[in-house]
Amino acid sequence: MSGRFLLDTNIVIALWANDVTVTSQLAVASEVFVPIIVLGELYYGARKSAWSAQNLARIDEFAARSSILLCDLLTAQQYGAIKHGLRAKGRPIPENDIWIAAVAIQYGLTLASRDDHFSYVDGLPIVKW
Repeated sequence: MSGRFLLDTNIVIALWANDVTVTSQLAVASEVFVPIIVLGELYYGARKSAWSAQNLARIDEFAARSSILLCDLLTAQQYGAIKHGLRAKGRPIPENDIWIAAVAIQYGLTLASRDDHFSYVDGLPIVKW
């Protein structure tokens, strides 16, 4: 499946674990992006791990090779609309995931994730690798 993808944290971790499904999908993707929120989650996880220094270095290296998307005013507007829609449905999802969904929608990207709760976000194209 080729296309333009935004990677969720669990997909990056699967990539680092050499998950065949993820590596094969990324091999045929036309464009791949990482939201700054995912890097924050990875840095947090690295700091609380037993191998903090090695994990921080791995993230730094990954970030240097990645196309990173930042948040701006349009992201905040998407975030507000998404959170309002989720609240109206009674389907909350983690805050960071709302921001990740907002970035995906803002840039017209398909979100690659293993989290089912992203299906609650209206208008968010998702693939589960």
